[in-house]
Amino acid sequence: MAVPFTPAERERIRALLLQTGERLFAAQGLKKTSLDELVAPAEVAKGSFYAFFDSKEALYAAVMVGRAPLIAERLAPALKAPPTVDGLCDVMRALTEVLTTDPFYRRLLTHPDELRAVARRVGAGELAQVRPHLVQPLLDYVTAGQKQSLIAADVGAETVIGVMRTAGLVVMNRELFGEEYPQVLDATIRTLARGLSTEGSPR
Repeated sequence: MAVPFTPAERERIRALLLQTGERLFAAQGLKKTSLDELVAPAEVAKGSFYAFFDSKEALYAAVMVGRAPLIAERLAPALKAPPTVDGLCDVMRALTEVLTTDPFYRRLLTHPDELRAVARRVGAGELAQVRPHLVQPLLDYVTAGQKQSLIAADVGAETVIGVMRTAGLVVMNRELFGEEYPQVLDATIRTLARGLSTEGSPR
């Protein structure tokens, strides 16, 4: 008969599973990460994994939800500025900076098939916990800009965010641009900002 974990052991093991999952999912993805790899640092049997998470997908979702507030903190300074052209540029630069420096979210955004697999397994309810931290602040920012007639209001706020996120495509394909990558990214951001804004050119 298995010996139950103490509360302290459960806390330690769960933290190790989350840390290991974040590292492995970012490096090699959901499908290629095995249960053996996930439980090794915690030094527990593979079957013990299910005492903490129902599936690999559930662990993936927990990592994503847990990291959402940290990513939101990095975006917050840019979202405090007025939604002018310069403000839109700063928000898009903050978004692309996350793609550049956060391996887990870069993997998440560049492999949408993994997110779909997680959504199928754990359901939309748990993933919805990310929205208040990441999606809603952006929606509030864009909606405020539209109400102030600083951001074009002929399309919905969700569409505006979609347009802003296209700057990330340059980041995800940076190898195509070689030495011109910084200039291409900056020009893309400035062009998108001018197209979304109702005012003049960004700095």
